[in-house]
Amino acid sequence: MSSAAVTPAARLRGLQPDWLNNPKVWRTEVLAGLVVALALIPEAISFSIIAGVDPAVGLFASFTMAVVISIVGG
Repeated sequence: MSSAAVTPAARLRGLQPDWLNNPKVWRTEVLAGLVVALALIPEAISFSIIAGVDPAVGLFASFTMAVVISIVGG
């Protein structure tokens, strides 16, 4: 049995330096961000209602958490 699996580190080394100029990459990243945002809104509202706080507080907390995670990494 051969181990032809490509490791994630090898994939990162194989990225082209101009991958940010690729519109397909931008479309994929924006679509992923929209999907996460649209899934996060009802979840944040429902968890804040369950916790007994104002839904605006839950939305603010989830937005803040998403920004911090996007900056420092998941």
